[in-house]
Formats: sequence, structure tokens, C-alpha cells
Amino acid sequence: MTITVMLVDDSKLARIVAGKTLAALQPEWARIEASNADEAMELMGSQHVDVAILDFNMPGRDGLELAAELREAHPQMPIAIITANIQDEVIARARAVNATFVSKPVTEEGMAGFISGAALRLKQARQ
Repeated sequence: MTITVMLVDDSKLARIVAGKTLAALQPEWARIEASNADEAMELMGSQHVDVAILDFNMPGRDGLELAAELREAHPQMPIAIITANIQDEVIARARAVNATFVSKPVTEEGMAGFISGAALRLKQARQ
């Protein structure tokens, strides 16, 4: 069964960078992209998504609001918040919705812990 990751970021370049990082860490995982929270929720309604990687700063609802919405509907989904906004408040809010905080710029090293943890959680959930 293919694992599908949803990348949500209003920056096309940021989605490309995150996508390349994801491909380097888990080349067999499929990915879909959205540029904002509304698009992400539309995708969630039409496709199966296993993992969500969300930008914090987006027009409309921010990534933490989207994470809270996703968490309500999918309590076990691995979710990461990616942002250059490294403030204690943002990190605390990410933890409050049980999301992993990953700082930008996204690198393989920075994303590796989240991706390996997500892979383990998904594997355990399928057993």
C-alpha cells in the first residue's frame, strides 16, 4: 500500500524543496500538494492522505489551524509544521495539536526524524 504525503505551502518553491527532501528520504512515498488550507481540505475529501506536512504562514488559515482540523478528523495522522518562524509560542502550539515542528529551510537532516517516526507509526498502525 502506497503512503501518500500531503505538502501544504503557499510557496511553490518551498513545496519543491520539501518534495525533494521527502523523495530523498522515502522515494516510494507518493505526494500531493496544496497551496493553502482550503485546497488541503478539498484534497482530504477526495484522496486518502497518510501524512501531512504543513507550512505555518499561509494566507487564510495558518498551518496550525489546519493541523488542529486534521487532528480532529485523523487523530493518528503524522503531522509536521514547517516554518522559519522559530518562536516558543509556535513550537508550543504545534505540540498542543500533537504535530512535529520542523524549521525551514527544510533539509534531509531536519526532516529525517519526523519522516522516520511517521513511517514507524504507519507501520505499527497497519499491523
